[in-house]
Amino acid sequence: MDLSYTPEEEEFRARLREWLAKVLPTLPAQPSPDDWSARRAYDLGWQRMLYDAGYADVHWDASPTVRLIFLEESEKAGAPYVGANFVGLLHAGPTIAAEGTEEQRARWLPPILRGEEVWCQGFSEPDAGSDLASLRTRARKDGDEYVVNGSKIWTSHAEVADWCELLVRTDAGAPKHRGISWLAMPMDAPGVTVRPLRTLAGSAEFAEVFLDDVRVPVANRVGEENDGWRVTMVTLSFERGTAFVGEVVACRRVLGELAREARRNGRWDDPVLRRRLGRLNAEFRALWRLTQWNVSEAEASGGVPGVGGSVFKLRYSHARQELYDAAAAVLGADALDLDRPWMLDRLSSLSYTIAAGTSQIQQNIVAERILGLPKGR
Repeated sequence: MDLSYTPEEEEFRARLREWLAKVLPTLPAQPSPDDWSARRAYDLGWQRMLYDAGYADVHWDASPTVRLIFLEESEKAGAPYVGANFVGLLHAGPTIAAEGTEEQRARWLPPILRGEEVWCQGFSEPDAGSDLASLRTRARKDGDEYVVNGSKIWTSHAEVADWCELLVRTDAGAPKHRGISWLAMPMDAPGVTVRPLRTLAGSAEFAEVFLDDVRVPVANRVGEENDGWRVTMVTLSFERGTAFVGEVVACRRVLGELAREARRNGRWDDPVLRRRLGRLNAEFRALWRLTQWNVSEAEASGGVPGVGGSVFKLRYSHARQELYDAAAAVLGADALDLDRPWMLDRLSSLSYTIAAGTSQIQQNIVAERILGLPKGR
C-alpha cells in the first residue's frame, strides 16, 4: 500500500489550491438552508464553475487519489459543499460510469457534470427498515416500459430532483436479493408524488415519494434485470467509501475549533475533556489514514471502493457523534442554544449511524466479507 502522492498528483493539488483561492472570494452568499429552489440553483451554479474550470469530472473520470485530493482541498478551502448535487455526483453518477451502457453514460453523465440535472436516491422504504433488500416497490414490464408502484422514504433531495436512482422489485418470486433492478426514473413522470420531510435539525432535504403506475423505459435500467442488488452494492461502495471524505476533513477542522473554544472559555482546564479531545484527534487521524488506504485499494481495483468502506462508515458514524457530544461538553449550558456553533450539526450527527446503511448492517458486512464469519440465521 502506497499512501504517498506522485509529482503529478501534487501538481494537481497546487493548481486546484490556486484556483480555489482565486474564485471563492467571488462567490455570492449562500442561500437560506430552507430555500431549496435557491439552494439548487446555487449548487448547480457552483458545479458549472467546476465544469468550466476542468474540475467537474473528478468524481468518476479521475483516479481515486485525485478524487481524494479534490475533496480534501475543497473542504480545507471552504468551498461550497456538493449539496443538491450529492446523489448525482457521488452515488448515481459513479454507478452509471461503472455499470451503465455507452448510451446511458452519454445521456446522464454530462448533465450532472455541467450542473444541469439533480438526482435523488430512492432506496429506503417505510416497511423495509435497515433490510434494504426487503423492498416492496414493484416494477411490472409492459412492452418497452416498466410500470412502477410503491413508495420510498428518506429520498434525498427529491423535491428538487430531475432524476431518481430507484430500486424496484422486478421478480417477486425470486430470492429477495435476486429480484431487484436499478432504474433511472424521471421525477416529472406522471404518478410521482413528493412530500417533503422535516428533520430534527429543521431541514427538509428528505422526502416521501409515492409511485402510482409510473412508467419508466426499460432502457433506463442500469445493469441486467434482477441484477440490481449487485449494482446497488457498487452504489453503496461509493457512498460508504469516498462520499464522506470531505466530512472527515471538516471534522478535523471542527476539532481544532473546539480546542480553541475550550481554551477561551476555561474548560481546557478539565483534564477529562482534554483527554477526550486528544482521543478524538487520534481517531480522526486514523480515519484519514483509513480513507487513504481505501482509496489506494480502489486505485488497484479499477476505481470502485471495496468493503473497507464499511469499516470506515462504521467507525466514522460513531466518531462524528462523539465529536459533537464533545462540542456540547465544551459549550456547557450554551449547548441548549441551537443558534450556537456545532449544535445543529450535533442533531444531524444522530442520523449517521442509520444513513448509508445502519451500523448493524456495517457490522454484518465486516463480519461476513472481511472476517469470514458465518452468516446469522
